[in-house]
Amino acid sequence: MPTRGTANARPTADTRPVIDTALVRALVDTQFPQWAGLPLRPVGQSGLDQVIHRLGEDLSVRLPRRAGAVGQARNEFTWLPRLAPHLPLAVPVPVGMGEPDLGYPWPWSVARWLDGEAADAETLAGSSEAAVRLAEFLAALQGFAPDGLPAGDALDSLATGALADRDRAVRAAIAEADGPFDRAAMAELWDAALGAPGRDRPPVWVHGDLHTGNLLTVDGRIGAVIDFGGLGIGDPACDLTIAFTLMTAGSRAAFRGALGVDDATWLRGLATGLNAYVHHAATTPWVAAQTTRQIDAALAG
Repeated sequence: MPTRGTANARPTADTRPVIDTALVRALVDTQFPQWAGLPLRPVGQSGLDQVIHRLGEDLSVRLPRRAGAVGQARNEFTWLPRLAPHLPLAVPVPVGMGEPDLGYPWPWSVARWLDGEAADAETLAGSSEAAVRLAEFLAALQGFAPDGLPAGDALDSLATGALADRDRAVRAAIAEADGPFDRAAMAELWDAALGAPGRDRPPVWVHGDLHTGNLLTVDGRIGAVIDFGGLGIGDPACDLTIAFTLMTAGSRAAFRGALGVDDATWLRGLATGLNAYVHHAATTPWVAAQTTRQIDAALAG
């Protein structure tokens, strides 16, 4: 689709456009004049895939920052309004879909703002209540059955792939993880997960990126799940990583019991994300800390 205006967001060499508040303001004012008078301010810690601004008190603006995240806005716009009424925790329902313009090359979105603080493992780790609430959320998400699930390739999600599809990448990451982790134990866990029975039931809805940064708390209780960029259908094992990034052994047991996870799925969940640390350790400290906690917990069983 041709764009209008100046190329002030022209992608750089790695296909990442330059996104600043002035560009976001211009995009909103041009495409959604009903919101032109609302104050706009950047959110301190945007996601790895999205640049996020708060628009007024009730809205957020999300612009993909890389080509790999381009399909996320349309996925969320299509599916979150349908999923939201069936989920026990709040989700950011999109209310507007923006188009490429002013040199910005990709679709973007406006969604309802959700108040809350990012979940803190130090505060919630031992909470069986929080663990059960998350299990109830995942059970509801997995149980959502519209009139026909979309084909896996119709969704911008990593969740549809089998563990074996990531074998080379994970083994390369394990080889790089010298120092922080026991590489032999990581390889043993990965081999065990690859050897576990695969899922023999139909795919289900998965969040695809369920970690502490995508959970919001109000008054110390989990109230919302955000950032559905990985939304898709596939193996629910991918969402079990939250049990290792957030919970202790006791709360993990409550989570697993409430969700009713079988041994093979739990093992696949243990091994999911073993390669995440090496991708973020040098550039994103909070993700490195989270993945360190995840891998340590997974290796401990």
